[in-house]
Amino acid sequence: MTEHMVTTMPLATKPFSESGVDTIGLRPINDGDLEFLFRLYACTRTEEKALVNWPDEQWEQFLRMQFNFQHRQYMSGYHSPSFDIIMEANVPVGRLYIDRKADDYRLIDIALLPDFRRRGIAGALLKALLMEADSVSIPVSLHVEKNNPVLDYYQRLGFRISENKEVYYFMVRPPTTGKDAA
Repeated sequence: MTEHMVTTMPLATKPFSESGVDTIGLRPINDGDLEFLFRLYACTRTEEKALVNWPDEQWEQFLRMQFNFQHRQYMSGYHSPSFDIIMEANVPVGRLYIDRKADDYRLIDIALLPDFRRRGIAGALLKALLMEADSVSIPVSLHVEKNNPVLDYYQRLGFRISENKEVYYFMVRPPTTGKDAA
C-alpha cells in the first residue's frame, strides 16, 4: 500500500448515533484486508453468476481477476484517496473509498456485506460525507449503474445526473447549506 492510503477520514469522528448507528467506525485498509475485500467484492456480484452458469471454480477465478484489476485501479487512480474498512463493533462489514480533491469529493465505492445492508450504515456514512463536503462547500460526485436500486436514494440526497456513460450515470451533488443540507 502507498502512504497516502493510510489517511483516516474525518467521517470517523462524525456522530452516527443521530441515525441510530452508533457502533460504526472506519479504519484504513491494509494488506491483511485483501481476502475480506475480495469476499466483499464477490458478494456484490452474486446476481451476475446466474447469467453465465459457470462452475464455481471458474466463477471464483473470474471474480479474483476482476477484483485484482479493480483493486489495482483504485489504488493507483486517485490523488487524495481514503480507502477505509467500515467497522461495526470492531468487526469489518464493508468498505468506503473516497477521493477528496480541492474541487470535488468523489465517492469511489461503498459496499457492505449482505447481513449489514438495510440497517442505515451506508446512509449514515453518506450523510456524514455530505455534511463534511457541505462544511467546505465542495460538491460530491459518484458513478452508479443505471439499474442500481440505490439510484433513487442518491437522487433523494440531492445527487443529479450529470453525464450518461453507457451503463453508468455520473452524478453530482452540489454543496448545500442550512435547510437544504443532508
